[in-house]
Amino acid sequence: MEQSGDQNSTSGTSILDGPVAPSIHDDSILSGVSYTHHSSIPEVIVNNLATECVLGIDEAGRGPVLGPMVYGLLYLPLTEHRSLLAQTHHFDDSKVLTPTVRLSLMQNLCTSGTDLYRNCGWATRVMSAKDIAAGMLRPAGTYNLNAQAMDATIQLIEDVFSMGVNVKEIYIDTIGSPQVYQKKLERIFPTTIITVAKKADSLFPCVSAASVCAKVTRDAALEVCYQAYASIDKDVVEPVEEMQGWGSGYPSDPRCTTWLKSNMDPLFGWGSECRFSWSTVKDLLEAKDTGIKLHWPCPGDGSENAMKVTDFFMAETEYTPHDGMHELTNWFSIPVKEGSL
Repeated sequence: MEQSGDQNSTSGTSILDGPVAPSIHDDSILSGVSYTHHSSIPEVIVNNLATECVLGIDEAGRGPVLGPMVYGLLYLPLTEHRSLLAQTHHFDDSKVLTPTVRLSLMQNLCTSGTDLYRNCGWATRVMSAKDIAAGMLRPAGTYNLNAQAMDATIQLIEDVFSMGVNVKEIYIDTIGSPQVYQKKLERIFPTTIITVAKKADSLFPCVSAASVCAKVTRDAALEVCYQAYASIDKDVVEPVEEMQGWGSGYPSDPRCTTWLKSNMDPLFGWGSECRFSWSTVKDLLEAKDTGIKLHWPCPGDGSENAMKVTDFFMAETEYTPHDGMHELTNWFSIPVKEGSL
């Protein structure tokens, strides 16, 4: 578990040229490494670890072909659940909040002295596009997106319990069937009241707040990925304009598909920001006259060009082993004949 002890730290620049949440780790994002970020335990809970808490979880970026999927988590004292999040700060499903409102709420969560900072702890799990695709493209036993999402959810909850937080209620936006998902979580966390529901981000304030953490982190991570491409050009435009290059990252966004088509390397495709398991990507790579086709000959496939590994280490003019000698003998040296010294 990676835990930040300073919720005020920032890195980089956001789409609106403001501070970015400390959940943005540029190096990990650019290298395609998944990671987890935890805030400090809020002072209200630290002062009394027996405080009963409510915890919410939601995700952002499940469907895009570009960028990570991010799971957000937020917890706070049960007594403050609706009064602080819904009535005071008006948290809602992140999709219905404007980017400006989301950033403002996130900044309050990360600013020392605010009521959100004193009462709320939060975390994010950034699941890189590279790791998502690698799991889904496993040659034996596909690690599908639902399973990856479930594991991320469980790990985030376990992290909070391991920090000593007294979580009594958990609310989660569903993956697939709410009943199946809820029963699995109840087996893992039997002492906690768990509710898994559709549209939980609109029903439960802690899930709404978690969705804001996830969405702000996802948007900023996507920008970090795009900056790597924009910085190649000496005439870098303003951040707001740069994001128009690939749009939202969803396959249904014309800006995204246009960017993919115009920035595809014929051999490697794209970078670690791309989910190669998505059909949009597969179609582009396999389309006629776009990608380079490779054929890997296998021993016994009938190919005249099939070679043994040892062929790469032996020239035709090299010493040929006589009967009874192993063909790998002259990898190391050719035996010295008697009387040749």
